[in-house]
Amino acid sequence: MFTGIIETVGRVAGLEKQGGNTMFKIESAISNELKVDQSVSHNGACLTVVQTQGDFHWVVAVDETIQKTNLGALHEGDIVNLERCMLNNGRFDGHIVQGHIDQTAIVTSIKDMEGSWLYTFQYDEGVGNVTVEKGSIAVNGVSLTCFNSKPAEFTVAIIPYTHQHTNFNQLGMGSVVNLEFDIIGKYVKRLLSVK
Repeated sequence: MFTGIIETVGRVAGLEKQGGNTMFKIESAISNELKVDQSVSHNGACLTVVQTQGDFHWVVAVDETIQKTNLGALHEGDIVNLERCMLNNGRFDGHIVQGHIDQTAIVTSIKDMEGSWLYTFQYDEGVGNVTVEKGSIAVNGVSLTCFNSKPAEFTVAIIPYTHQHTNFNQLGMGSVVNLEFDIIGKYVKRLLSVK
């Protein structure tokens, strides 16, 4: 379980196809603290650490993850958001995030508000996910609040700290991001759809 509060960013230092899987070599400020078998969110996707060495760690993404997230579009040098799993005595500074990506979205608008930024995202509503006004969402693993919530579209506001300390500063028009919708909302929607 995660909270959507990004600890640091990592740089993709290498990647290697292994059959249907992809092995990512990540360089980060927390890599030297990680242990094999530890769960770490990479752009919101929970991946298991399989190797560590100094400032580097390695994770493997299976084909399902590559196909349904933006990890398959990563190249050497790209920046990813990182968060270790929550300690059982930690605070929920963000919201309940499982590290299970529901789908991707694209950036359709970025507005500089002279002190913050408004990012608007569009996603495929045919998958069945929904947002609610002032509800929670994780975008590339970052816990955020939706507004201007419409079918297949929502907006979030990004403060300077988040802009500087996550890969939001790398996003442009048309960038693909990972979405994890609010777990409570997903269960409510599921319950309402049961006949």
